Amino acid sequence: MTAGAAVSGDPRFRGDGLGWVTRAVFGDERIALTVSGPPPPGHRVAARYAVVPSLARARFLLPLGAPRATAASLLAYNALRPWRVRVARAVLGVLARVGAVDLAPFPRLTVSLPDEVAADEVLLAGQLGTALGGAGVYAACGVRPPDPNHKPTLQLFAPDGRALGYAKIGWNGATRALVTAEAAALRELTTATRTPDHPAAPRLLVETAASGQLVALVEPLPPAVRGVVADAPPRIAAMLAVARRGSPPEPPRQLAGSPFLVRLSAEAEHAAASAPDGARAVAAVAALARRHGGTAVEFGHWHGDWVPWNLGVHAGRLVAWDWEHSGPGVPLGFDLAHDAFQRALVLRDAPAAAAALAVDAHLDRYGAELGLGPAARRLVADAYLLEMWLRVWRLADAGAGWNAALHPALLDVIEKRTSE
Repeated sequence: MTAGAAVSGDPRFRGDGLGWVTRAVFGDERIALTVSGPPPPGHRVAARYAVVPSLARARFLLPLGAPRATAASLLAYNALRPWRVRVARAVLGVLARVGAVDLAPFPRLTVSLPDEVAADEVLLAGQLGTALGGAGVYAACGVRPPDPNHKPTLQLFAPDGRALGYAKIGWNGATRALVTAEAAALRELTTATRTPDHPAAPRLLVETAASGQLVALVEPLPPAVRGVVADAPPRIAAMLAVARRGSPPEPPRQLAGSPFLVRLSAEAEHAAASAPDGARAVAAVAALARRHGGTAVEFGHWHGDWVPWNLGVHAGRLVAWDWEHSGPGVPLGFDLAHDAFQRALVLRDAPAAAAALAVDAHLDRYGAELGLGPAARRLVADAYLLEMWLRVWRLADAGAGWNAALHPALLDVIEKRTSE
């Protein structure tokens, strides 16, 4: 960032969320960022943003220069947000429509480039606009505290306010792996056979690399999509459709000798070689095999992050997004287990032990609709919790750090369950 280093107040040198996001979005050294000041000599302005509400408490980079795009970045998909956020964005969105945000006393972030450098050469928004056919693009971006598990996301809009796509940025080992996985899942869904019960999913528009980052540009959701009720019953038919991908049910097979158990064993061995608690995972896989090896279950795909905040409804059909943890070859019922675990963990702030009990309760209540008998439900619950700990390890091993809510507490829960 040699150009930025010469500019006083370049936010990329901050240690907060604004610094983290601007480093990810404006990573090329030729880009200069200035806050409430002119660009450096020899540079031309490429974009301007309002930093909302302030530099110290930045929550949003709001594009300026096209009132309809500015308003759309605040109002699009507002129905999916918590009501307090919805109200604040609605007020700002109305002001943006009449150009009042340009006059508001928010700090201004100016993005500028050397005169000889083209915007589509170094600016991510410019590159993605070119990939979309050369359309003029205005990019908005949320700001949150730095977190190695999270991906900055650019919301791209045309000057007239039409949503063009959402660009997810993989900036470290963990998030690059997630972006790659979601791109692969969306490509596969494009060609997979899907029954009417299968949820709709956004299409992958562009997958690219920029300044050492991986970027997946995903189709915008339907404008009229509405969120699902957080405590609504699970969508069993949709989970089955995701698991089977339009194919007949796979014959149940025993856990012992299954590719799923082979994968768990291999990942646990890798964890043992890289993490102090990894040997506990090896023992947990062995205990899972002893306890449930003779139990037969159906295997199939799963969404991988089936939770109310990743689901919506449009025109009477379920819509699912954020497929970055999707994959094949897991016991049928994993999405049902994940739904219960995350509702407890996130919505009720439950500890790992209580969230595990919520998995048991959810499977006991709804598992029969998936064809799961008592033994299969116990296998699904125990295997899912082990899968979740291995996910926590994979992210930590890729540089994201340990999830304090799940490590080592989830290993403690797993060991207690498999020793009973």
